[in-house]
Amino acid sequence: MELAAIHYRPLIALLCPLAVALLVLASKKRPNLRESVTIIGSSLLFLSVLTMTPHVLREGPIHLSLFNLFPNVDLLLNVDAFGLIFATTTSSLWILVSFYSIGYMRSLNEHAQGRYYTCFALTIFGAVGVALSGNLVTMFIFYEILTVSTYPLVVHEETMESIHGGRKYLVYLVTSGVILLFAVLMTYYIAGTTDFAGGGILKSTLNPSTKALLQVTFFLFMLGFMKSAWMPFHSWLPAAMVAPTPVSALLHAVAVVKLGVFGIVRTVGYVFGPELMGILGLGLILATIASITMLVGSFLAIAEDNLKRRLAYSTVSQLSYILFGAGLISPYGIQGAMIHIPFHGFMKITLFLCAGAIAVVTGKKAISQLAGIGKKMPITMTAFTIGAVGMLGAPPVVGFISKWYLCLGTIQNGHLIFLGVILFSSLLDVIYFFPIIKTAFFDELSEADKDMNRETDNPLFLFMVIPLAITGLFSIIFFLNPRTFGILSLAEKAIKSLF
Repeated sequence: MELAAIHYRPLIALLCPLAVALLVLASKKRPNLRESVTIIGSSLLFLSVLTMTPHVLREGPIHLSLFNLFPNVDLLLNVDAFGLIFATTTSSLWILVSFYSIGYMRSLNEHAQGRYYTCFALTIFGAVGVALSGNLVTMFIFYEILTVSTYPLVVHEETMESIHGGRKYLVYLVTSGVILLFAVLMTYYIAGTTDFAGGGILKSTLNPSTKALLQVTFFLFMLGFMKSAWMPFHSWLPAAMVAPTPVSALLHAVAVVKLGVFGIVRTVGYVFGPELMGILGLGLILATIASITMLVGSFLAIAEDNLKRRLAYSTVSQLSYILFGAGLISPYGIQGAMIHIPFHGFMKITLFLCAGAIAVVTGKKAISQLAGIGKKMPITMTAFTIGAVGMLGAPPVVGFISKWYLCLGTIQNGHLIFLGVILFSSLLDVIYFFPIIKTAFFDELSEADKDMNRETDNPLFLFMVIPLAITGLFSIIFFLNPRTFGILSLAEKAIKSLF
């Protein structure tokens, strides 16, 4: 009975955010009810995901075939170690962003909150579906659900600027979805299946006649996973910063861009496999693209005065660390890529939640306006500092752990020039994060700002301050114990299936 029950847990996990979306729709104009449903549903999702971790670590993946779509292709859920890393990240951060949303949306008296919470839940539904997908077809279906459900969140403000940003977002991601579908069909044509397998499903198909076809298929996957914001396909991400701050946090730390890099790592490890990637020379190409994006994204961040846009370009750069690790096609490199997904998620969401809290409490959005703000918002700016230190890859924040593995991966790979790329990129991180911290803590507060509210003056602000304090704290906890929530153990389990 217990063995049978475990196989239905992926479906239960998947149904949690879907049930929240339907119940929020039914709650209509009862804000207390929709917020309570969101908190309860997000908590149940996290618990259902967490309870699968011991089984996956001990026994291996959990399979659940829902129904057959066409020959050799089912709508398949498969909870493996790598997918569980992403599902754990998504479900845990949904809880905190839900609390944050209460304070943010109510403080600003935002309109269409029912639509907001519904689309947020559907986005999580799509993200969890991608994480738990057992094949490319199932992943594609949930990937597109997420694209559609996030569009209303991006254009939530309904201003000309938000509508323009939403159109750009939709054009990029719908186009990439069509390309992704073509890549999936190509894989099915070559391999006769789309089911993920450790070490790749295409490795046995290599011969002189298929080499060029396999290389083209990989680049189709790269374009299909344009959500990863690798250059030059990144401009939709800064444009989407017109969305409310919880949505920006969702885009950067919980879903969307994370799904893009998750999809590429999944392709590298479970569709092509490290061995085939090396034979085709695709690993070196991916690592080079990631290196360029890493550096150029940092230079663009340095030039930005708007805080959210600087964080957006930082995301473009930091996401490429994940692609970089996958491109190294070495055990430590891919492991570093896998763990950077959750670790970057907690650090980056901390930074965005801090940016939102600053905007709500002070009305300021530009870095040049933040002189002395640390005196009025010490908790927020301390959390921001923790997130920033983590982005630099410095202890005692967890960014050090994932960057350490990536550095080891470059040594395993043998291309030591990539080690220089990581170190130089980290130096650029210092250049664009340090001025924010210096301005907030060491510059004098202006006379006009001395009478502004503190972060704890309004009870609604606490709904924002407490979640960002928690994510900042966990960015340190993960450094002290990277096996929290089983993250490092799951990554080690996943690597064993690839090499």
